[in-house]
Amino acid sequence: MKQKRYNQEFKETIVELYRAGTPVNQLASEYGVSEVTIYKWIKVHSPIGGNESLTPAEIAAIQKENLRLKQEVEIFKKAMTIFAKK
Repeated sequence: MKQKRYNQEFKETIVELYRAGTPVNQLASEYGVSEVTIYKWIKVHSPIGGNESLTPAEIAAIQKENLRLKQEVEIFKKAMTIFAKK
């Protein structure tokens, strides 16, 4: 069976509806999304901790960007050693 793909805006809308008080089972039946999927979206798009405003998805994006930047720094270091020798 082919898996459905939902865009980010749709996911965030479902989460906002949940936060506004709509029960998950009602959202699942209205929008044709499984309850398990909705609970996953809620977890991903909910802030971590009491006062934090970062969601797990945002933290994952920050970590990915951090890794990319570390790789760039390593490339620049290697390039500098090559050009410094000339």
